[in-house]
Amino acid sequence: MLVRLLALVAVLAFVGLWIILLRPVSLGGPAGYTIVSGESMSPTFESGDLVVTMERQSYAVGDVVVYEIPRGETGEGVHVLHRIVGGTPRAGFIVRGDAKDAHDPWRPTSNDVVGSVSLRVPHVGDVLLFLRTGLGLALLAGLATSLIALAAARGPATRLDGPT
Repeated sequence: MLVRLLALVAVLAFVGLWIILLRPVSLGGPAGYTIVSGESMSPTFESGDLVVTMERQSYAVGDVVVYEIPRGETGEGVHVLHRIVGGTPRAGFIVRGDAKDAHDPWRPTSNDVVGSVSLRVPHVGDVLLFLRTGLGLALLAGLATSLIALAAARGPATRLDGPT
């Protein structure tokens, strides 16, 4: 009984921390989630990594940020993960990938920056992308069905201390 209570407290604490610290922006939280695509940030980030970004008051040269390609530009609205190598928040940052020699053609301002990278989880993006495919959804549904069937096959829980 104590083990179950401790497990429940641990799960509730984890969920509470996630809600406070890592809830996505789309749910009113502070965190942005981006799956790295491409090799422009190698070896720092690899394609398939999941990065968590947090909005900050200011950004500086050296920060790795996710920015949205500004309105009116080719690729408008796409998120790009690159490093700030120059520029200013007002006039626009000069950004480029670590594995590239050329700067990006866009000059995102602070308003275009989604956030700076706070956490990298290697290869989790690949798993999430797979789960969005038909096969991934089928495997996830099969796993859920199997777990429900196993729980039902166990039958109702019995008490060890006898009837009350």
